[in-house]
Amino acid sequence: MDSTSIDLVGSKISQVKIEGDTVAIRFEPAYLIKTMTGSVERTRWWQNGWLVFEGAELEDSAVLDALPAECAGGDVGENIYTYRDMLPVPLESHGQAHCALKLAGSEHLLKVNAAAVRLDLEDVARYIEHIRPE
Repeated sequence: MDSTSIDLVGSKISQVKIEGDTVAIRFEPAYLIKTMTGSVERTRWWQNGWLVFEGAELEDSAVLDALPAECAGGDVGENIYTYRDMLPVPLESHGQAHCALKLAGSEHLLKVNAAAVRLDLEDVARYIEHIRPE
């Protein structure tokens, strides 16, 4: 089965937008890894987008002073699933959602607790390179 995921490590978090109970994290760019059925090679792409949490609360607004920053990994959870250092594409879920993202060069964690999460990618993904097994 073909699959696409965002590699959180190295993706850039440019801003966090808070409007009411919506917290949106801007990836500019997010780095995607695409895997095709039957191929040992994977491909790397980039695409901008938002990780949007609804019914959400940002745990510590002091983290906003560290932005923009490179993401150094972390967890994103939706219901019973926790994704470490990656996000599946597509992603849309209602129910308990959260994130705890590490920012390179900062001791702060970007932590959000929410009632729903979705990933809104913009435009089309742009090719970077093939990733060949060693």
